[in-house]
Amino acid sequence: MDSTPRTETDVDTATTAEIAVRPVLADAREVARAALEELGEGKVGAHLGVRGEDEFSATHSFAAELAGYRGWRWVVVVAAPADADRATISEIALLPGEEALTAPDWKPWRERVESGDLGPGDLLPPQEQDPRLVPGYVANGDPEVDELAYEVGLGRTQVLSPEGRDAAAQRWHDGEHGPDSEMARAAASTCDRCGFYVPLSGALRNEFGVCANEFSADGAVVHARYGCGAHSDTAQPKGSGSPAFEPYDDGAVEVVTLARSRRGNRAAESAQTATDTGQAEQAEAGDTADAAEKTDTAQTDAATTEQGATAETAAEPAQEQESKD
Repeated sequence: MDSTPRTETDVDTATTAEIAVRPVLADAREVARAALEELGEGKVGAHLGVRGEDEFSATHSFAAELAGYRGWRWVVVVAAPADADRATISEIALLPGEEALTAPDWKPWRERVESGDLGPGDLLPPQEQDPRLVPGYVANGDPEVDELAYEVGLGRTQVLSPEGRDAAAQRWHDGEHGPDSEMARAAASTCDRCGFYVPLSGALRNEFGVCANEFSADGAVVHARYGCGAHSDTAQPKGSGSPAFEPYDDGAVEVVTLARSRRGNRAAESAQTATDTGQAEQAEAGDTADAAEKTDTAQTDAATTEQGATAETAAEPAQEQESKD
């Protein structure tokens, strides 16, 4: 279906390269729009084009202006017999365009299951004719498994096939505990030289084992050339250990002003009180001395004045006697 938007003026001559659209079918644009509006499922947008389905039918497309359906379109199939002068509605549908948001293609549930999806209580039986498994009585190429099967009879109902074993080995090799992982590249030694490494049995013994170090990949299958910092041969650090006291760093010291203790505050208050009392006494003594000095001065001035007055009084009779003479 053509999804290129077109204007209303482009529709009258719209045809497809495969099938020519008869005029009676191409002219049924408004009939198709009326059918959509009568349906009442949503607003009908601009007419996007018409495509011939065969000699007697064609499909008109309209933009679907529906919330959540950006890029979708209404399609209306109209039909008309050879001798008809008008078309009738045959089918109406809402279909996605090239830019429409649609769900991914459906996949069977078995193809959707991925590693890590299995949870407690879940059941996941193997596929029929699973290529990873072979009947237990068939030699699978693993000497120890084949030998055990021969010794006890048929052994298990199914055992790992060479294909299944190789697939598992490849996953483990390429996984987080493989030789090319970031941890392995940074390690000084490898697991095949580590005391915590427990090799697998059988054909995978030379390349894989289980880690028994609780501080590393405990319980996980690791490659023989995997490694980590918890290797059993990791040497203890040199030196006498951590210092008993941290070095003094004046750049990290924050200077703060501590409040005085209660005893110190009392001593300071007593000293201040004594100082204030001494100053007050000195000021009082000074005031007393000044007052005494002023009193003495006043008494001296008074005595001098009195003597002058007495002498003046004594002189007046003498002057009067002289006048008489």
